[in-house]
Amino acid sequence: MTTKPTVAVVLSGCGVFDGTEIHEAVLTLLALDRQGAAYQCFAPDVQQHHVVDHLSGNETGETRNVLVESARIARGKIRDLAGFDAQRYDALIFPGGFGAAKNRSSVAADGPDATIQPDVEAAIRAMRAAGKPIGALCISPVLLARVLGDVEVTIGDDAGTASAIEQMGGTHRPATHGEVVVDTANKVATTPCYMLDATVGQIADGAHNVVAAVLGMIGR
Repeated sequence: MTTKPTVAVVLSGCGVFDGTEIHEAVLTLLALDRQGAAYQCFAPDVQQHHVVDHLSGNETGETRNVLVESARIARGKIRDLAGFDAQRYDALIFPGGFGAAKNRSSVAADGPDATIQPDVEAAIRAMRAAGKPIGALCISPVLLARVLGDVEVTIGDDAGTASAIEQMGGTHRPATHGEVVVDTANKVATTPCYMLDATVGQIADGAHNVVAAVLGMIGR
């Protein structure tokens, strides 16, 4: 009997402007389930950069915890990323949302000079050392460029973000809805999702295709 591959999915809060993009997260989990993989959600146990009222777009002045907020999406079944063990998982996937650039890194403020949240960086490096694949959606590919350097990724066609990736040492490839850029040497698969003006159906296509590419690189 073949054991299902198990994929770690790293969240960054709950909500596009200050956390995880919810459609991208849920559709990634759906794609994993429908393609025969098990998953475990993780998030760093840190305070959010800020909290945004998603109705008005304004900051609220509140403080919220990334792990606690991410648990909303994961229905409580989530673990602290500090305890991530690369040997227990076959692949790693990062959905997007501005939390990737605010909570998992300082990309929103610092661009190509950004720092990466230590638990996020450790997880990426551990998977790289183990030769296991990593997927990233939306703006999350910038995390891989910042940590891995010479890696080929896509965030769609946003010139500013693409330039930051190039300054980090990565190579950016333009892509459109549902397209996936696969760096076979580094076992990395990325797709633009809401970095483009997209429908929820197009997000589903991107999530499905990046999951398929990641699972295809597991080699089981």
